Amino acid sequence: MENIKVIFWGLGAMGGGMAKDILLNKKGIEIVGAIGQNPAKIGKDLGEVLGIGRQIGVIVSNKPREVLNHTAADIVLHATQSFTKDVFPEISLIVESGKNVITIAEEMSAPWAETPDLAEHMDNLAKKHQVTILGTGVNPGFVLDTLILTLTGACQAVNKIWAARINDLSPFGPTVMKTQGVGTTVEEFNKGLSDGTIVGHIGFRQSAYLIAKSLGWELDHIAETREPIMTTVYRETPHVKVQPGMVAGCRHIARGYKDGVEIITLEHPQQIHPELEGVKTGDYISIEGTPSIKFSDEQEIPGGIGTMAAAVNMIPRVINARAGLLTMPDLPVITALMGDVRQLIADGKKRCLTI
Repeated sequence: MENIKVIFWGLGAMGGGMAKDILLNKKGIEIVGAIGQNPAKIGKDLGEVLGIGRQIGVIVSNKPREVLNHTAADIVLHATQSFTKDVFPEISLIVESGKNVITIAEEMSAPWAETPDLAEHMDNLAKKHQVTILGTGVNPGFVLDTLILTLTGACQAVNKIWAARINDLSPFGPTVMKTQGVGTTVEEFNKGLSDGTIVGHIGFRQSAYLIAKSLGWELDHIAETREPIMTTVYRETPHVKVQPGMVAGCRHIARGYKDGVEIITLEHPQQIHPELEGVKTGDYISIEGTPSIKFSDEQEIPGGIGTMAAAVNMIPRVINARAGLLTMPDLPVITALMGDVRQLIADGKKRCLTI
């Protein structure tokens, strides 16, 4: 049985982590291409770039069109940017090469929420080329939408949803640090909110859209607030240094209203190394309904590992799926991949398109 063939586009903290997970832990998946933009990685063997102690015969390229059009693969794992409008040209290029794609771009978890025209275009393009597009990650993609929706499956009725994700941003790369305002002053943070360079959590609207659409709710509007989280101690990650008195993260809250009543509340205070000031991470969900349900995970699902796992674990489900732009609720429940992944591919599904 032939291996599932994967191309990686983006080899930063998340993309590189996913590639390393596949090489070290997944049976039946083979990496056949790698696209990057860091000059220090271009032209090197992917095994060397990932530091796994061996070469794998895949050279990192900065020519995506060439890699996509001349490499037979089942799927592309995409990890470059966060916003639909920014990744749209890259997603289109992947689809036009006849390959399925899983992206961790946050807005791609439900692009209809912000960019319905682009979403429709990608959906039509994917159907034309008979491939599937999915956006996922730990959040959006799992904690504040898919996990919530799964819990509502035991409810006869749902009246209101409150959920909070208190997490550590430390594993993420420079893109996330920038959009969260980590390392800025209060003045720079407020300026960034005004000019759109600091956005806090990317994905609240997408999560609220997925929750409401899946439950059959039609929201009036979504209101969001963002506040800086200041640090009194020095904090550092490989990508940012934060002095006392500077911003270590963003406290972001979204509220969804139906008929003038707040029925969805999502809270997401994010910062690097919260433990340095005694802040405990965790994921909490409260569903008011019949019956009411309360869920808590006081350890937090780690953002970096969770995002990498969500993308890799959805590989067989995307290959098996119908063509089009899909969301997590459209697909079978996500699980870890512990055996030979090839056994999970349905006969005759979108396997290894020839060049």
